[in-house]
Amino acid sequence: MSHNAIKTVSLIGLGSLGIMYAHHLSRRMPFEDLRIIAGPARQKRYENDPIRCNGEACRFRFAAPQEKTGPADLMLFTVKFDGLDQAIRDAENQIGPDTLILSFLNGIVSEEIIGKRYGREKVLHAVAQGMDGIRSGNELIYRNMGLVCFGEGEKGLLTPQVRSVEEFFIRTEFPHQVDTDMKAKLWGKFMLNVGVNQTVAVFQGTYGTIQKPGDARRTMIAAMEEVIPLAAAEGVHLSEQDLIYWLGVLDALRPEGKPSLAQDLDSGRPTEVELFAGTVLSLGARHGIDTPVNRFLYDQIKALESC
Repeated sequence: MSHNAIKTVSLIGLGSLGIMYAHHLSRRMPFEDLRIIAGPARQKRYENDPIRCNGEACRFRFAAPQEKTGPADLMLFTVKFDGLDQAIRDAENQIGPDTLILSFLNGIVSEEIIGKRYGREKVLHAVAQGMDGIRSGNELIYRNMGLVCFGEGEKGLLTPQVRSVEEFFIRTEFPHQVDTDMKAKLWGKFMLNVGVNQTVAVFQGTYGTIQKPGDARRTMIAAMEEVIPLAAAEGVHLSEQDLIYWLGVLDALRPEGKPSLAQDLDSGRPTEVELFAGTVLSLGARHGIDTPVNRFLYDQIKALESC
């Protein structure tokens, strides 16, 4: 794979993260070079109800999945997990032999799924952290953009592909950090999500609910602690230090903000509980490790979903 400077970028998935990243890039790239992949019906919807980010109308160049634009240099997946299979199909015309791929999905499996379809050598591991966006319809408000941690899936590697993305992020003033132990970072973010996404939803609160001492914070930390032995059983070392690091990320978020699972519940959208507690429970069963806190959170969220 040759790695020239990244000029063209395609993005699929206009949720909170997708809107924020697309809006940021659209103000720092030529209009034609950033393509937002969306079918005709969705494009029509965005025409009638334009996307706004921090009060500003977004100017995006949309491309339908079947449009032959030629492959992008960089492909960004910002869909929810239940939309991944469709997004992989819709991205087909955007991905060529030299396209690099970053997936910002929650959980620990999307890189593998995308890699199976398009080649593992194209997929860098990535984690989005520290954003505090609140989305209501097609409107996104955020104060902290957070940052993207990315790198190769294999520990200790710093490849030309990683350098190429790093140069692009520097050029577009995109907050980022190169990490040479992305497996641990992905599992750490997974541990955070298992705690914060589910606890805020069950306690029907905000980030502020789990930033102060009390039942909610205790529940969240207990849910996170259940992930540490599961990671070890899967060959990834997580420690109390990792837990403390992610609590620091959490404590810096805007107290009135909410994580995505709580926002999905509020809006009646399907949640990603299967990706969080669902994954914890199945790994617990596989390795014979008890996960009672995640069982409790899973049952509570399922009950709230059916209300």
